[in-house]
Amino acid sequence: MSSHTFIKNANTPQFNKKLFLILFGMMFFLKGYSQGFDMNRASIDIYISEKGYFDVVENYDLTFTEERHGIYRNITVKYDLLTAEGTQEERRIKIRKVKVPAYKFESDPDFVQAISNELEIKIGDKNRTLVGPQHYEIKYRVYNAFLFEDELIVFYWNVKPDAWYPPFRQLDFTVHLSENIEANLDDFFVYSGTTGETDASNDFDVSYENGVFTAKSRSDFLSVTGQNVTVLLNLPLGSVKEIKPLWPFWTNYGWTLILAVLPLIFYWIWNKYGKDDRVVATTSYFPPSGIDPSMAGYLIDDTGDTQDLISLIPYWGSRGLIAMEQIPKTSWLGQADTKLTRLRPLPDGAPDYEREIFMGLFGSSQGSSEKEILISSLKDTFYTKMASAKVMLKKKSQIYYEAKAKKMQTLTIVGTILIGVFIFALFLITWGLWAALAVIPVTIFLLFMTVYMVKKNSKGNEMLSELKGFKNFIKIAEENKLKMLLRDSPTYFENTMGYALAFGLFDQWAKKFEALNIQPPSWYTSSAGAFTMHNFSNSFSDSISSAKSTMVSSPSSSGSGGGGSSGGGFGGGGGGSW
Repeated sequence: MSSHTFIKNANTPQFNKKLFLILFGMMFFLKGYSQGFDMNRASIDIYISEKGYFDVVENYDLTFTEERHGIYRNITVKYDLLTAEGTQEERRIKIRKVKVPAYKFESDPDFVQAISNELEIKIGDKNRTLVGPQHYEIKYRVYNAFLFEDELIVFYWNVKPDAWYPPFRQLDFTVHLSENIEANLDDFFVYSGTTGETDASNDFDVSYENGVFTAKSRSDFLSVTGQNVTVLLNLPLGSVKEIKPLWPFWTNYGWTLILAVLPLIFYWIWNKYGKDDRVVATTSYFPPSGIDPSMAGYLIDDTGDTQDLISLIPYWGSRGLIAMEQIPKTSWLGQADTKLTRLRPLPDGAPDYEREIFMGLFGSSQGSSEKEILISSLKDTFYTKMASAKVMLKKKSQIYYEAKAKKMQTLTIVGTILIGVFIFALFLITWGLWAALAVIPVTIFLLFMTVYMVKKNSKGNEMLSELKGFKNFIKIAEENKLKMLLRDSPTYFENTMGYALAFGLFDQWAKKFEALNIQPPSWYTSSAGAFTMHNFSNSFSDSISSAKSTMVSSPSSSGSGGGGSSGGGFGGGGGGSW
């Protein structure tokens, strides 16, 4: 007996030392999470309305142990629910009417709630610090936080969520029912502890009187970071109104209807202000007088692309300004190239876009001496010339278009951008981030389509009629008619091939002449075998294709890269100081 007593006494100092270290560690841990303040008492009052929402009033008595500006309160607004059928459901509650009497505060606006997982209420003044005892009262209204089940309605709320930093040593709360709601203590459950705790809490004394449930924490209550206090109340069916949208599809997917209307509005504007008048194609065997292939290519589709400007090469060749030679590759690893030779300068009066390309190739000298250039030498350098020539071509073409349509195009671009910004914000607030992001591709598409918001004037319609007729002839021309044209004009093919190239019909056009026993254009040469029309068309297509890719290539840019649990209800989040 004495031996047993001795051992017990001998071990007591060691036991007390361990206990002291554990308590000291806990105090250090709690102080580290307290963020410079102690929570003396928390009191939460909840008022359930039969209209389908409830109001929350949170009162906190605390003491700042060091200078702080104030506190913040985070409330989780997005939840993943598991339904009775075992399916996942996303629920987003709404927090409205936030008030903090006697203090300055900031609360996340509605659109932030719509795209985030938490609402933050930040209380205090950045220009002022506080020390000592303080009292904070936070009020807010909660929507969409009841669970409507087959046999009952569930109110499920985390009175004290697990992300509060300071330990809570006293927590009292009440739940007030509307007059028409009947309930009793058997319907009321309180859970506390770590998330997932399913046993009813022993930390609270609970009572019910005159429609008010009251829960008071006991003297040994302690709830630290990572622990919750959750209340669950079962209510009878019909006691609380389920707030349903009048048109559920609009509530969830109304943004799709708005996005669908935007292209319809755009189409109405285009049809009224940008659509060309109906033009009847006039059968024509030659391009319109005074129109070069670049301008023809622009007017036929209202856009100036690389192919329109590349079509100047055969146009210059047919006029004796340049010569073109395909240079085959000299080794297995080598590449074929194309040489352009200036024979004569551009004639006076050539349009500026034509001059931009010609001088970009051969320099500004207009002397009579020949000058040669390899297409390969233009890689990653000539793209600026092509870009500026496209601008010049578009500007030059405006004499064929209605000025009013151009003005409406500008207004449509500005309007599309402004409307896109507005509905992006609207969708963000009303339907959330994914709906807002859907605005971006639709807006980009409409901005792209504004390039077709152009309308030709009478002069442009006259030109378009001839060009359509000539383009149709290129598609359907028969051999006998081509023989007649060649008889009258032996250089008919080389005089028209530039236009066929601009229309995207060169291969089809050249094939029609392969059986007509004509010589390929003399300004184009190649050392690749016997030079027949068939060989010419294949060789020229390869040279032009290579020239197109090379003359627009640019340097690549580098980059860098009841059945409840603790913490199971709505109202997650927490708080701290700042």
